[in-house]
Amino acid sequence: MPQHLTEILNYPVLIAAIFICSIGGTFQYGFNVSVMTSPSQFIKELVNKSCVERYDRILMDWEVSLIWSFTVSIFCIGGLLGSLIASSISSRFGRKRCLLLNNFWAILGAILMISSRTANSFEMIMVGRFLYGINAGVGLSAQAMYLNESSPKNLRAMVGVTIATALSIGKFCGQLLGIRELLGTEKSWPWLLGFNGSTALFQLCTLPLLPESPRFLLLERGDLQASENAFRKLWGKKDYRKEVVEMLEEKAALQSIRSCSVLELIQNRTVRWQLLTIVIVFFALQFSGINAVYFYSFDVFRAAGIQEHRLAYAALGTGLCELTTSIACFMIIENMGRKDLMFRGYIGMAASLGLLSVAVYFQKTVWWLPYCSMVLVFVFISFFSSGPAATTIPLPGDILTQSFKSAGYTVGCTVNWTCLFVLGSLFPILVENLGNFCFLIFMAVCLICGFHVRFNMPETKARTALEISAEFDRMHAKDKTSQKKNSSKICEIKPQETKL
Repeated sequence: MPQHLTEILNYPVLIAAIFICSIGGTFQYGFNVSVMTSPSQFIKELVNKSCVERYDRILMDWEVSLIWSFTVSIFCIGGLLGSLIASSISSRFGRKRCLLLNNFWAILGAILMISSRTANSFEMIMVGRFLYGINAGVGLSAQAMYLNESSPKNLRAMVGVTIATALSIGKFCGQLLGIRELLGTEKSWPWLLGFNGSTALFQLCTLPLLPESPRFLLLERGDLQASENAFRKLWGKKDYRKEVVEMLEEKAALQSIRSCSVLELIQNRTVRWQLLTIVIVFFALQFSGINAVYFYSFDVFRAAGIQEHRLAYAALGTGLCELTTSIACFMIIENMGRKDLMFRGYIGMAASLGLLSVAVYFQKTVWWLPYCSMVLVFVFISFFSSGPAATTIPLPGDILTQSFKSAGYTVGCTVNWTCLFVLGSLFPILVENLGNFCFLIFMAVCLICGFHVRFNMPETKARTALEISAEFDRMHAKDKTSQKKNSSKICEIKPQETKL
């Protein structure tokens, strides 16, 4: 058994915290990404039925498709709003309370989903998806901050992978529960869409048993005793004194700096390379081609001879591939490091996309190419899950100091949700005009992001935020002079005293 895996087993309360935070955090995000595929036909029928009963009018196919597309994409709008408010809520109320309050969005959304068919209202599904989006947007930031700030430095990368693993589990559960043998039926689909409410209730009942983030308590509230109590609850008998000393050093180094806003983060030139890295990797996370590969996977499976009624089970294979690779990454990330995994992931994805575009183009002329395409689909998903998916979401918490963390997560998640919405709107146009050659656009994005990570981002493994910031300065030393002139002008207030 790997050493770091053995090490994390010595933190049972931290493991419980990972599970509790994940089930009401990125699990919700992943579940909502995949769950709408199965009941799509039933929802379209509800749209038509509602309009006939209310207005005595049968909708045209394009009108139903428009309503359906808006119902799916409104989740991204809610996610964008959630990511924008997450920073202020988590800074004002704390990471734990932010997660607790966030569950009410999902519970209210679940009530609307379950009631939609009885009320004969597709609008309730739209509102429910919007509320789910807010829940996912807030949860993505708050979960990442809480786990990053509660885990030991030597296990932080491994704990960060669990955020992506929970998202993969959510995707897989959405696909699994949506099959016809479970909840993907005409009678049960409202309960499928309302499943998020049960996970939100679970977190609402169990999260109060956990303490607040120790780093938040010390660095933002200035309460040393509460921070030590939180460490004792989360780490048990493990020695946390070195972690406290490092936090006090960070607090002393940032004595005159408070928690900064997004605007202040953008204006502060001392962290512009960290900000640029966050923007690039979150942009590439959505424009890496993962959604295009999932879209074309059905055509690939059909060409390989898989029957139409079995495509849903083949799709389960892609979700299971993403999940198992994420679990494998959990075991190796502390040995390899986040930078190496991200770089190799993007280069591997770029190579897979180049080969896949050729294989899909010629698959009707060469009998064995559909099987080659199917293998490339799984190879691409493996590189994505073990690289960008596993390392991107926790990144702002690693490369930014405490005063910039909340704003960094807001920027990253805002870019993520905006790109997801834009991609959802543009992707049908790209497919219509470019066909499988749209892979080449995503291949270029993967290459650009991969080389940016390789040459402009330091390794974060087993390093503090101050050490990583110093390494950024060393890598981009020519900007130091201008950085120092601007650093004192941003985010300055009187130092706060630490409560003893």
